[in-house]
Amino acid sequence: MNAKPRKFGWLAIALIVLIAGATTAAAWEEAEFEHRPLFAFPLPEGRNAVIGNLTSYRIRKGDTLLDIGRWYGLSAKEISDANGHIDWWGPPVGMEIVLPTEHILPAAQRSGLILNIPEMRLYYYYPTATYSRRKASGVHSASYKPANEARVVYTFPVGLGRFDWKTPVAAFTVTSKMKDPPWNVPDDIYQEHLERDGEADHMIPGGVPENPLGHYKLDLSIPEYGIHGTNVPWGVGMEVSHGCIRLYPEDIERLYGMVKVGTPGRLVYEPVKFGWRGDALYVEVHDDLYGKYPGLWNHAVHVVSEQNLGEYVDMSKLEKAVEGKTGVPTYVMNGPEPGVGSTPTVPDSSASGPSVTDDSGDGDAVPDSSGGGTGAAASVPANTGGGSGATMANDPDE
Repeated sequence: MNAKPRKFGWLAIALIVLIAGATTAAAWEEAEFEHRPLFAFPLPEGRNAVIGNLTSYRIRKGDTLLDIGRWYGLSAKEISDANGHIDWWGPPVGMEIVLPTEHILPAAQRSGLILNIPEMRLYYYYPTATYSRRKASGVHSASYKPANEARVVYTFPVGLGRFDWKTPVAAFTVTSKMKDPPWNVPDDIYQEHLERDGEADHMIPGGVPENPLGHYKLDLSIPEYGIHGTNVPWGVGMEVSHGCIRLYPEDIERLYGMVKVGTPGRLVYEPVKFGWRGDALYVEVHDDLYGKYPGLWNHAVHVVSEQNLGEYVDMSKLEKAVEGKTGVPTYVMNGPEPGVGSTPTVPDSSASGPSVTDDSGDGDAVPDSSGGGTGAAASVPANTGGGSGATMANDPDE
């Protein structure tokens, strides 16, 4: 995978110091993940749709992609796809890899919760309007609570339904929230567990380690579907559920505190995404997770036509991006990518911390100080370079 180097910004150094000093790469403990940074990206203006910047990381002895991914808000699959499908459990020690901490926003409304199924990634736009329905004296009524336009976007990797329990494409609203939800096992899942294990439970109490919903759940208007945590964090980035959406425990805790009942959302299916950053056009390609399209190349060409991008796209570059399916935003116009330069080596700020380099160009990732976050969030000015990098955001009021 040919990663695109970018100019190095001083804001990146703040992130490097924060993360490198936070933990030892080869010895992450569960308690450390509870306090890892949360990032809020300023919402790009106009047609711009690229957020974040790529990051470089050097593999240390004992590292797994599962630990690295969880610490940086990624899944092991995302990192493996971006680096030639390296092994999740035993990546080559000393290898410098690309962390795909740069994303193209899905081509959907920039409001509420948007989940792109092939990408296995959730986007939450804050603030957002909320909807509610009430029944009084036998009469149903709906209310709408407006909000200012979204200012920032948070993004989280997710685990989804396996091929025989596909997560559906649908619109939804958040209908309720629950801490330590019990799991009332649906009959079809109960029968599956009974056949597999010879025994099964009809209900698993909330808050116990065996509960696959974790400690927080957002119920959706789609019957029997929800957004929740997990008791197996490494299932994030995999197709392991019966259709529900699983987040890392620390991610669902933060999301739970920000999202209000009545928040709208949509599950979309976009294996090929195009997005502008200034005058540069990028494409981001993912696996066709559920085999929805007979040929991903034909689908990519259709998206080019549908979005009227034919005059901008170098089709040979697009073909390579479709073949690679790296999940990394890739420059797809004729000629060299503008603003590309060498990335200097930044010394490790801690003898025991991971070696990290931000391949930033016009925006740098800075942690949010949201509840449940690190508490060591850097205090730095917001980036003004087109609104594409991450910045500090105040913890939203609940």
